[in-house]
Amino acid sequence: MKHFNHDLVTLPTGERIDGFYHTPDGTFPSVTSVVGWKKTQFFAQWRKNNPKEARRTVNRGVRLHSLLESYVLNTPDCTKSVDPYTLDLFYQIQSEVDKIDNIRGVESFLWSKTLGLAGRTDCVAEYDGVLSIIDFKGSTRPKQEKDIENYFLQGTAYAMMWEEMTGQKIDQLVILISCDEGEVQVFKKDINQYKDTLKAAIVEWKEHYEFGQNKQA
Repeated sequence: MKHFNHDLVTLPTGERIDGFYHTPDGTFPSVTSVVGWKKTQFFAQWRKNNPKEARRTVNRGVRLHSLLESYVLNTPDCTKSVDPYTLDLFYQIQSEVDKIDNIRGVESFLWSKTLGLAGRTDCVAEYDGVLSIIDFKGSTRPKQEKDIENYFLQGTAYAMMWEEMTGQKIDQLVILISCDEGEVQVFKKDINQYKDTLKAAIVEWKEHYEFGQNKQA
């Protein structure tokens, strides 16, 4: 098991209530709510039609994230008492996670007055020597890149928040996915190519949200 070097950045904390984060600079919607709102209705219906599978995938994500978080924080015996299924996903992706080092943050709470967003990012660290926003995912089957633009927009938002809060610029996003079918996917992206799309998504969400609020009034 690798021992990770840490250079953790201390950041303020906030509280999430009903999809919004309360921060020292105000209340902001969560990144996931904003960049993924178009998929919300689809997945709500899917969860309703597939409750057992929905519970399984949620539990998979929680357990895998918890184990990976413990691992990169150098928690002793982090794999002890972990169920075999989660262990399989972990060992499958471990060689990619071991490319991480010099960790700046794990589950860091971030927000941006400029973007008007807030959220928590899985990991801020060097990946193959490049400071990156790193996201851990579990999946039933391999993802098509065209279907996960919201992942890239989410990571872009975290990078922009991190720079606003710490002054450290991040240009690389890394998505690591461990799939039930035995495949590991690694998506490395230049964050700069998604900034304009992110800003457009924020505007679109605001229009959608304000329309919904006005419709209910």
